[in-house]
Formats: sequence, structure tokens, C-alpha cells
Amino acid sequence: MTTILIIDDERPIRSSLRDILEYEDYKVLDVDNGPDGLEILKKEKIDLVLCDIKMNKMDGMEVLTAAQEIAETPFIMISGHGTIETAVEAARRGAFDFLEKPLDLNRLLITVRNALEKGTLVKETKVLKKKVSRTKEILGQSAGISLIKETIERVAPTDARVLVTGENGSGKELVARWLHEKSNRSSSPLIEVNCAAIPSELIESELFGHEKGSFTSAVKQRIGKFEQANGGTLFLDEIGDMSLSAQAKVLRALQENKITRVGGEKEIEVNVRVIAATNKDLLKEIEAGNFRMDLYHRLSVILIHVPSLKERADDIPVIASSFCDEICGEYNIPTKEITTDAMKAMQSFPWTGNIRELRNMIERLIILSDKKITDKEVYLYANPTSANSGVSTTANSSDTATKIDFEQFESFQDYKDYAEKEYINFKLDKNGWNVSKTADEIGIQRSHLYHKIEKFGLKRVE
Repeated sequence: MTTILIIDDERPIRSSLRDILEYEDYKVLDVDNGPDGLEILKKEKIDLVLCDIKMNKMDGMEVLTAAQEIAETPFIMISGHGTIETAVEAARRGAFDFLEKPLDLNRLLITVRNALEKGTLVKETKVLKKKVSRTKEILGQSAGISLIKETIERVAPTDARVLVTGENGSGKELVARWLHEKSNRSSSPLIEVNCAAIPSELIESELFGHEKGSFTSAVKQRIGKFEQANGGTLFLDEIGDMSLSAQAKVLRALQENKITRVGGEKEIEVNVRVIAATNKDLLKEIEAGNFRMDLYHRLSVILIHVPSLKERADDIPVIASSFCDEICGEYNIPTKEITTDAMKAMQSFPWTGNIRELRNMIERLIILSDKKITDKEVYLYANPTSANSGVSTTANSSDTATKIDFEQFESFQDYKDYAEKEYINFKLDKNGWNVSKTADEIGIQRSHLYHKIEKFGLKRVE
């Protein structure tokens, strides 16, 4: 329920405001002085404050100023001695609006509604910005990760080109993001290009752009990634999969800081810092004639190797715990505890998919396990690709286990839906289809469980 705090030294005013606001279904707290109001702001979640200006003990303007350091709660200032100067001063100090006594009921309610809507929008905007802009931490304290963090701190402020190597899913992109985040170019864009995902005949157009009519499908001019990244950072992921012709043009761009669009003649100057990444051994690719040695030396001013998850098993507990908090937050469920034995079980796995595989596994365990994730559940559900995993699913409460045929699932989402359906069906059968008890046991809302039952077409078998 929305909570409104009234700070006014006149009891009749507080009583009138309380009656009006409670009639509109707001929860109302009131005090007769500023210091008490500030104490409430420190202890309670307040959505809006109505504050008188002329009060004993502490002036309303002083309350407003002090409150800004406690919480970003919208203030509506009220006074029986209103002037334009007072209203301007209130706005300057951060008040949402200023109302004169005697208060007009309609204006009061409209102002309260608008202030609450603005407060909600401000909070939502901050959350969204945090989600969008936040670069995830590089988790771990192993020797390899500590060296990477130290290298980033030293290299990021420079414009030196960096080549990041490591297995798929090990976190090369995260290293590139932090190099950009801590650089002097952080206010400019970070443009990413997955060289392996772009057909060789289109990679040059993607990187350098093209002019209208330069080839059959070029119906309009296109700005390439180098131009888009001008002033910022260009991240060339999977650079080892780039065609030799594109490599030659990238080399020229790095040498001269100039590019030419496909089908164009004009040279365009670009100021770009290039960070490249690959899961291939580029020296072997050079020997095989698949990669240019001169480009390799241009890109590898600084070399950063990201170790595989298997090489830093000691970091798995902190990474797994972080993923657990994050995913439970996304699902809006209480954070599940991962037992010590479960962590040891995870550390014993080969992790061929590295960090990406670990995150998928944690998500799977959160869906399939109870309030605690134990080593039994890790071995049962966690890692179907692992030789150590005896993954099976139980169709009923007996000890009979049926091996899952993973070939039947075209995507991880298909497997996740299957596992979720089987798990919910098992729990419902176990609890005699008591939906309330089952929802509480698996840690979701009852309405959410009803939705799942309908989604999967689950029915009680008599």
C-alpha cells in the first residue's frame, strides 16, 4: 500500500489530510515536527511527504533539504503564507510542488497522484538503467582472474589494442566490456561484431559499410561498424573466423585509421580502439594460411588469456552463488541455498561450456530443486553432458528412474519446459494435488502454479 507522511504542526490540518487521503486508500503517517518526520523517513518506506513550511523546531525547507540525503522521496510543500519566492525556493530545493492553505481538495488529490506517478517512474527508470548499463563483475580470486583484473586496470586507460583468447563461454566478451568501461572512451559506444556469425561475403559491408547500388541488395547507403564505433571501441569477436580479404581491409584500417565503404571511393577517417577475441590458436591459423601474421601483430599489442572454468575450479562457488542470486531475482523467488557438497560436486565437473554452461546449469537447478540445492540434485539434474552425471527423471514417487533421451529436445528451452512439467507433476502427485501446499513447498505463488498447471495441461490421475 502507498504510504504518505504528513509533517505539520497544526493538528486540524493533519487530521483533515489524513481523512481525505485514507478515504483514497492511502496509508497515512503524521507527525507535528521536522525531526520526527526525518526519523520516520530513515526507518519507513515512504512514497510521498506533505510538509508544512512554517513549523516549530525545524523549518519545512530545512526538512526538505535534509530529506534529500536520506531518500529520494517526492515532497509537496504546503503553507498558509505562500509567495512566488517561496514556491521557487521549494522547487529549487527539490520539491515536486507547492500548495497554499486553505488546500483545494481536487488540486491536492491531483498533485498527490502526479507526485506518486513521478516517483514510480523515477524508480523504474533507475532500475532499467542499472539493468541495461551494468557491466557484470569478473568473479573469482584465482591467479588467472587476478592477473586479468590487474591487466585491465593497467591497459584500459590506454588506446593499446588487445587480443583476448580463451575457450567458448569463458568470458572473453566480459573482459572486452571492462576494457571499454574503464577506458577514456567509456562515454562513447562499444560496438560488437561477431565475425563468425556473418557470412564471408557480407563481412566487409558489415565492418566498413556500403554505398547505395554497390551490389544487388544495396538499396540504400549503410554505415559500417567502424564508423559507428568512431570515438569509441570496436570489439571484433571470433576474429579467427574472418575471411582473408576482410583481414586485409581491417589491417589497412588499423594502419591508416581510414576506411572506404564497399562501392565507394572516398576515404573516411576513423578513431577507433580495436579489441579482438578468438577461441582459436591464431599462430596455428597463421601456419595453416588462414590468418595474416601482420594483422596478428597489429591486434596483439596486449594479450589477455581467459582461463577455462576447469582451470579455475576454486572460483566456481562464488560464480555459482552470484548466478543463483541473479536468477532467483529474475524469477522473483527467494534465493535458494547451495550446499557445500553441491558446490564440491560442481567443482568436479569438466565444464566444456565454461561460464555459459554453469549459468544454464544453475538456472536448471533453481527450477528443478526445492529450497536447497544439494549434491544429489547436482548429479541428478545439473550436467547432462558430463560423464559424472547420472541424469534421470522420476515419473512417480517410486525409486524407478527413467533415463532422459536428450536428442528429443531441439533447444534448452524445450528441455527446461519438459523438466519443469515433470517436476511440478511429481510434486503435485506427492502432495495429493494440494496446490497451496505444493506452491509453498517449491517456493512460488499459488496463482503462478495454477498458470503452470494450465500451461502444461497437467491433470490429476485418479
